[in-house]
Amino acid sequence: MKIIKKKEIEERSNRILLVRKEQNLSEYVPDAKQRNYVQERLNLKKEVALLNQLDHLVIIRVLGQTDEPKNNRLEVARKAGFEVHPMLNDHDVDSVDVVNCGVEPEECVAFAEGLALTGYQFLKYMTGEKEKQNKLEKIFLVDEALTGDQVDKLNHVVKAVYLTRDLVNEPLSFLTAVQLSLEIEKMGKEAGFEVEVFNKKKIESLKMGGLLAVNRGSLDPPTFSILTWKPEDAVNKNPLVLVGKGVVFDTGGLSLKPTHDSMDYMKCDMGGAAAVAGALYAVAMNRLPVWVVGLIPATDNRPDGNAYVPGDVVTMYDGTTVEVLNTDAEGRMLLADALSYAKKYGPELVIELSTLTGAAHAAIDKYGIVGMGNASREVMDNLKESGEYTAERIAEFPFWDDYKEQLKSEIADLKNIGGKYGGAITAGKFLEHFTDYPYIHLDIAGPSYNKSAYNYRGLGGSGVGVRILYNYLLNRSI
Repeated sequence: MKIIKKKEIEERSNRILLVRKEQNLSEYVPDAKQRNYVQERLNLKKEVALLNQLDHLVIIRVLGQTDEPKNNRLEVARKAGFEVHPMLNDHDVDSVDVVNCGVEPEECVAFAEGLALTGYQFLKYMTGEKEKQNKLEKIFLVDEALTGDQVDKLNHVVKAVYLTRDLVNEPLSFLTAVQLSLEIEKMGKEAGFEVEVFNKKKIESLKMGGLLAVNRGSLDPPTFSILTWKPEDAVNKNPLVLVGKGVVFDTGGLSLKPTHDSMDYMKCDMGGAAAVAGALYAVAMNRLPVWVVGLIPATDNRPDGNAYVPGDVVTMYDGTTVEVLNTDAEGRMLLADALSYAKKYGPELVIELSTLTGAAHAAIDKYGIVGMGNASREVMDNLKESGEYTAERIAEFPFWDDYKEQLKSEIADLKNIGGKYGGAITAGKFLEHFTDYPYIHLDIAGPSYNKSAYNYRGLGGSGVGVRILYNYLLNRSI
């Protein structure tokens, strides 16, 4: 998918006219009969009208009212792009002009974003691929208020989401931990950020006990990838560190998950890692003047061979001992090592993303991200503001120290699970133990993977995390 800045509409180009409900359409639909038809549609509270001009299509799409909050209007615009996409597919449209006919430029951009994200497909393993492909390939933005640079930056963010979705949708038969690191290296080479990958021997030398414990049941080695974007004009003296859970497949280990509706889609358990890689790609492609480091510990979690077992005590990278009571609480084990490793950077802030708990998914479903942390109120509010702007919203949970009580072990420093209640929070408090810096934990278990198509977020991997992180880092870089 390519989004391109365009100065004017060509005579026979397919076009989507973005309008307000009450505006005069005579300038955009000169034919009186057609205009009456469109007006009748709008009077019936329809938001879209299609005019088939035989050699091209004209689609009139009404967007939200100006008295609505801006974030709401932007999400309406994105969803409008999703709703128009099937019309274009039905008419085999491969390119379309999106014309601002009276809406705000940001809404025009949001519409194009929703349209482009809707066009994503993962067809790598499908036979007869061409028959199943969406037709739309190019979106031309016709809006005098937009610059070519703005459109280029939108392209890079959309591609970052595409790449993130690709990673999440890849099965373990391709995307082992080693292959994940190779794919990240490709992204780094294209975008311009550095990637260093620790192999198993290096991980063993560092004594990353959590990552190694989870990997013990696998024949495939773990990796630990370090992604670095450090421009000369960076506005921050200490890096912003992003940590992503990279469990490329999670069987639950010896605490085996049931297959149906639990294990069967666990290729998505590296959604946090994919989002971190995607965010670094967008930041680097758009040359944001902000120093960002990504840390991605990766392995699969299997119940084979010498797999770690409930009752084991694991010594982590920072020396903490952890009593393992559930091998399916594996994400926090390898994330703990990464969070401890982050201390060496003296970070300004660490944001960690992970498909961590069913409790977070159960609490708010796919409609948002569960967030918590010990960073300042200002930092959390800024991140939540980015979540509202991108519609990757954060539902902030309490982060009270009372929850630490559930993690006390009789034989080690910590247990790797808490009690029956508050599971999303006790997981966050477990991770906090390994930090000594401002920290925010984002649990993306709910919105990371869609078993059925969900608006422009699509089917399968949604790419959640990329757009909120990019917007936050964009605002931080200003």
